[in-house]
Amino acid sequence: MAAKAGATPATYSPSPTTNKKTRPPLFTDVDWVRPDGRDFHQCRPAFLRTGAVNAASGSAYAEFGNTKVIVSIFGPRESKKAMMYIDIGRLNCNVSYTTFATPVRGQASENKDISSQLHKSLEGAIMLDTFPKTTVDVFALVLESGGCDLPVVISCASLALADAGIMMYDLVAAVSVSCLGKNLVIDPVTEEENYQDGSLMITCLPSRNEVTQLTITGEWSASKIHEAMELCLDACSKLGKIMRSCLKESASTSQE
Repeated sequence: MAAKAGATPATYSPSPTTNKKTRPPLFTDVDWVRPDGRDFHQCRPAFLRTGAVNAASGSAYAEFGNTKVIVSIFGPRESKKAMMYIDIGRLNCNVSYTTFATPVRGQASENKDISSQLHKSLEGAIMLDTFPKTTVDVFALVLESGGCDLPVVISCASLALADAGIMMYDLVAAVSVSCLGKNLVIDPVTEEENYQDGSLMITCLPSRNEVTQLTITGEWSASKIHEAMELCLDACSKLGKIMRSCLKESASTSQE
């Protein structure tokens, strides 16, 4: 039915919503202090331990501040999808969160997306041709989400793979940086991630100085990207040394 002349046409457009969170004054002040008291370019203390799960081929536990992750490795096992001989192995990654990982249930990140990024980060570091026609399963469980979940999961998974004896070109270390106004903060906590203007994460092989994954969100200037990458690469190099020390300590303990 035609509308009456002069009548205002109806609209079905959704009302504009303001989903963007208003940044607290804490993050707009030039001299603001980070929630945990760290300097802008200071990472959280890292606690790493291998052999956390006895039933697994290899495992590791990582604790970076309030972020706690445990990773179990199973395999190599015969691949069910390998109907014909293939000259490289397969890597299967799965990341999940405990129901108590976040203060509010259901706030955890999308598991499929994190699992995919974990796979991309690890695949380039593993010598897949050393276990043809088989699959290695990587199961990561985030016990507590305190910020920078993905970088911690990646680093912990790399340590667990080494503990399982999986041949790798190098350990994989991951670090992220958040942009808050004019400031770059490394290894952000959840509160900082909630109000960030953008984030940059680098996953690399520290000993070989090779990047396996670079993820950028938000708007960045070329100078800021360069500065953030330098911060991440330097932190990855130092984290790699801590990871190797953990493996050496574990090996010497098992020999005793």
